[in-house]
This record gives sequence, structure tokens and C-alpha cells, in this order.
Amino acid sequence: MGQWFARFLLKEGKQVIITGRNERKLLTTREQLGVDITTNNVEAIKQANVIVLSLPIDSFEQVVEQISPHMRSGQIVLDITSVKALPVEIMHRHIKTGLVLGTHPVFGPGARDMSNQNFVLTPTNDEENSLAQKVGHYVEERGAKATLMTPGEHDEMMTIVLGLSHFIAITSADTLISSEKFQRMKEVGGTTYRVLLTLVESVISEDPELYASLQMSLPGMSRVEELFLKKSKEWADLVKSKDKQTFVQRMTDLRTELEKADPDFGSAYESMYRLLETQEFDKSTDLS
Repeated sequence: MGQWFARFLLKEGKQVIITGRNERKLLTTREQLGVDITTNNVEAIKQANVIVLSLPIDSFEQVVEQISPHMRSGQIVLDITSVKALPVEIMHRHIKTGLVLGTHPVFGPGARDMSNQNFVLTPTNDEENSLAQKVGHYVEERGAKATLMTPGEHDEMMTIVLGLSHFIAITSADTLISSEKFQRMKEVGGTTYRVLLTLVESVISEDPELYASLQMSLPGMSRVEELFLKKSKEWADLVKSKDKQTFVQRMTDLRTELEKADPDFGSAYESMYRLLETQEFDKSTDLS
């Protein structure tokens, strides 16, 4: 995501410098993007007006603690980690000069641009709220949607939005591979299976360190996963006992609840086809 934002900001006409520990990766990035690079975090921030922290949560405090004494008035620090309560607390604890804002671009580095993407901004005071309004306006002008909430509310929601989604994808991947007929299923799978496979492959192809960190860091993750496992067993028991009547009734009840909660529920099947059509178009475009 750090490279994604570097690429985006370069297109916006901004001057970008990237810092990191891995010099080999930095050299590759410089060659690909044409940006300035350094392995010295302090040197990187000296002339920066805006500092974007794209870091594993495990090393977040170490870097913030390192750069905070060297910050100057007027600098802005935006973090783009997928959890918010802990990083925001760390920034507030260490950064006494400049202004911080917790942000979460809720999309991955495969996104072509900001169009139709979601941003969550988590200001905690009036000054940060003013900055969040400006950042929100900036991304919305470029086609994204910005939502403001507290860091705690963000993390509670991401437990479901990211944590549960990732958990389902990972366990589904394990199930598919364990079936021993994965390649054959891919050859004959229909629309629903292709959507499942898209979810599975999009998660499994990403950094396992990041996904492990999210599973361990999001609040209440174990409780949500236990509920998912409980519900999975209930449905599996219905299938095992061939209780068709209860299965149909429970599925009908779920449809009723979803229709109440989601005004776009009726168009979900068509949306699934459009998703796959877009995916196939993107693949053909990449090949050309």
C-alpha cells in the first residue's frame, strides 16, 4: 500500500520519498517509480509536509518513536494501518509536534485508482476533525467515499468487515486444497464458485504477516470466529440430518432479514455477474 500511495501521489504531481529497511526492495521501487529513496527514516521526514506511515503493526511504535523527536510544526502524519485504536494511541503518545490522523483505505494494492473505494478517517479532537474533513474532501473529489468514526468504532467494524471475511477466505482455501480435486473444480466451477475462488485467491496471494497481525489485533476476533464456527456447525448439522424443512425456513428467514437491512439485496445476483465480467475484462486487458 505504501507503493500504491507513492504511485498515486506521483500522478498527482507530488514529490515523493520512500524510506524502508530493505535496501534491495527500495532500489527496485526507485527503478519502477522513479522516486527518491533512503533507509534513514529521520532523513526522509525532514523536508516532508505529509508523512504517510505504511507499516506492519508490530513495528509501528518503534518507527513513530524514532521519528517523533525530529518532527516540526505544521507536518501532518497519516497512518494507513488496518487497525486504528492502537496506532492512533501510539501517535498521540509520541508525536507532540505536528498533527496526526488515523486513516484506513479499505482496499488493496490491486485497486487501479480511488474510484468507488472506501476510506475511513478516525479523528479524535477538533483539530484532527478539521484535517479529516479536508482529507475526506480530497479523496471524494477523486471518486472515493470517506467515512468518519472513532478509532474504537472502526476496529469493532473491521473485525467483521476484514477479520471475518479474511477468516472465511483462509478456511475456504484450506478446505478447497484439502479436497484434493482443486484443479478439477476450477475447470468446471460456475459463477458462485468463481466468486468464492476470487475471494480465496485475493486473500491468499497477500502478505501472510499482515493477515496474521490483523487476526491477532482486531478486537473480539476470537468471539466472532467462534460465532461463525457455531453457525457453521448448525448448518452442517441440518445437512447431515437431511432436515430440509428447517434448512429452507432458516434460509428464508435470512433472506427476509437481508431484504430489510440492504436495499440493494435484490440486485446481488446481477452484481455477482458484473463482478466476474469486470474481472475477466481486466485479465484480457492485462494480457494485451
